[in-house]
Amino acid sequence: MRLKDRIALVTGASRGIGRAVAERFAKEGAHVIATARTKGGLEELDDTIKKLGGSATLIPLDLMSQDGIEKMGQAVFERFKKLDVLVANAAVAAPLGPVSQISPKNWHESIMLNMTAQWRLIRSFEPLLKASDAGRAIFVTSGVTKGIPAYFGAYTATKAGMEGLVYTWCKEIEKTSIKANLLSPGAVRTQMRAGAFPGEDPLTVTPPEDIAGVFVELAEASCQKHGEWVRAQEPKPA
Repeated sequence: MRLKDRIALVTGASRGIGRAVAERFAKEGAHVIATARTKGGLEELDDTIKKLGGSATLIPLDLMSQDGIEKMGQAVFERFKKLDVLVANAAVAAPLGPVSQISPKNWHESIMLNMTAQWRLIRSFEPLLKASDAGRAIFVTSGVTKGIPAYFGAYTATKAGMEGLVYTWCKEIEKTSIKANLLSPGAVRTQMRAGAFPGEDPLTVTPPEDIAGVFVELAEASCQKHGEWVRAQEPKPA
């Protein structure tokens, strides 16, 4: 019960990495605030958490909505008065293709979810993380910011922008009790991964539950990492 009685918000919690992290946090004793666009997926997650003996609060929300994140922050404040752990996991990967052929719609969605929503999460939840005795924030990034592959233009640009935003914030909160880090999951068996690599055998890719323990390490009150780029697993051979 490494997260006993901690209040943890997980975005993109209805499937993939977010769902695996939410379930693992519940096993570790956290009360999970789970948010995602798909209400049905959140309800399935809630059923699983209850079977594990845990508890959750469900918030169906499109993080790209105009003021949804701010309203969520207010709701969390009114009920819990603090937030111990923020896991900013939700993201979108535009269809692969040359930079010159990225559609305005896909570019806009990438900017809104992968960058703007992350800024709004920081803006809305920094006061609640400061209200915790050991606020912890984990932002899910990607190895594409290191290798810079072709055809991932919108995803690479927005993940790199998000990293710059988080690194800046980390400098600003150095004298607080908050510890924030970037976490690169590596190759993980998710719908996003399958869309990017349709010919890949999913059974050769790490299931998301296998990396959930790294999130627990960064979420613990005892974690002293701050402003680091953490790799959950070694890169998958090309």
